[in-house]
Amino acid sequence: MSEFLNNFVYVLLAAFCYQAIAITLIYQVSKRSDFFCLAYGLDTAISLLSWIPWLAASFYAGKTGVLAAVVAQVLMIYVFNFVHGQIIHKQKGDTVKDALNKVVGPLRNHLGLFVSLGAVPVFLILRFGEIVLYAPLRWILGFPKYKEEEWINISRQKIDGLVGHDMTWCLYCDWMTGVYSYGAEMLRNVESFWCPLKFQNDKKCENCKIDFPDIEKWVEADGTIQDLHDLVLDKYSTDMNEPNPWFGHESRKK
Repeated sequence: MSEFLNNFVYVLLAAFCYQAIAITLIYQVSKRSDFFCLAYGLDTAISLLSWIPWLAASFYAGKTGVLAAVVAQVLMIYVFNFVHGQIIHKQKGDTVKDALNKVVGPLRNHLGLFVSLGAVPVFLILRFGEIVLYAPLRWILGFPKYKEEEWINISRQKIDGLVGHDMTWCLYCDWMTGVYSYGAEMLRNVESFWCPLKFQNDKKCENCKIDFPDIEKWVEADGTIQDLHDLVLDKYSTDMNEPNPWFGHESRKK
């Protein structure tokens, strides 16, 4: 028990100090440059503030270290929100937090926010897949190239009056939405290329229209393999110098 407590406290303090330094660095650089707000620069910032402390802590104290690092990160969220909102910007007036506290109550609002933090590892893995897997698929199959900074970026911190608590959580959503949308765009290429066939379940087809608008042009669920064969050859070029995007991609509209 003593060893657990010693390791926990040591990592907690070390991780908290590390977070303070990392946030200060990112904050100061971001006032002069968009490096940490776009694509791989943003990936760097997210890594510095998320999985890198977990990894370092795990090497030192295993699961205890990871737990302490996570607790330090949670504490730092509260400290940063207070310092940024109340000390640096002296926030006054109504806030998004105030409105949501009125809607569901402060306890439910905060519990919901921290439950949503469980999605961080999910989105980190998704972003890793986007970086590592899509590039070879693009080279092998001719999928379209994208400007990552048009998807992977944050900008809500520039909105006047959005500071402290509101800014922190809005930036979290800003990052997640970009990562999700970029992954969905990649999956649109994958799905329409390999299996443009409607699902047997009509409700699933209806639900998937939002993320997969091509579904309207896919082969009907009661179609044939010949129908699939013909659709693929109709939509995709055998010339590998030509891109092979999903049916509704902007390059097909030119």
